[in-house]
Amino acid sequence: MRVVLIPVKSFRLAKLRLAPALDDSARRRLARDLADIAVSAANGAPVYVVCDDGDVADWAIGRRATVLYAPGLGLSAAVEAGVRYLAEQGFSLAVVAHADLPFVSDLSGFGVPSEVTLAPDREHDGTNVAAVPTARGFRFSYGPGSFDRHRAEAERLGLRLTVIDDWRLSTDIDVPADLALVARVDSPGAKGPATAAGETRR
Repeated sequence: MRVVLIPVKSFRLAKLRLAPALDDSARRRLARDLADIAVSAANGAPVYVVCDDGDVADWAIGRRATVLYAPGLGLSAAVEAGVRYLAEQGFSLAVVAHADLPFVSDLSGFGVPSEVTLAPDREHDGTNVAAVPTARGFRFSYGPGSFDRHRAEAERLGLRLTVIDDWRLSTDIDVPADLALVARVDSPGAKGPATAAGETRR
């Protein structure tokens, strides 16, 4: 059974690198709006939000998501703890999606049971969405270079790997230049960047 797991940072502390372009209030609104998009993209699949902030927990409950409170763990450890918990609840495939993807629209079909599916960012450096079997002990390692580390982890576990290059999943918002890119794609008549073919490896 598939489940969507969304790690959400405190809205107050989110997207600090956007400070040159957005004031504190605008950054908080943007972080919340992007998190709303991620939850909506579950399209009926169960949603769990892993967080360490009371305001985020209240927001998640308001969105009918289940809260996994994980204070002090950091992103990678919190996601791993969440995936272990989901395995205990009987979910077989966890789709872990970051909450800063403005164009993500449907996560309900992302990934294949018993395999690893990764959607990297535009630079193939970070990992924006990852689907992993919950019971295989997949070790998450977010931060710069996480995409290569997660590919290596799939290989370590002997799991089939599929990489999805899709601009709707690779476009995230981290720095002011990303705001300009999103504005261009959002403009009337604009089209997203070309989507590359996915790759599948064993």
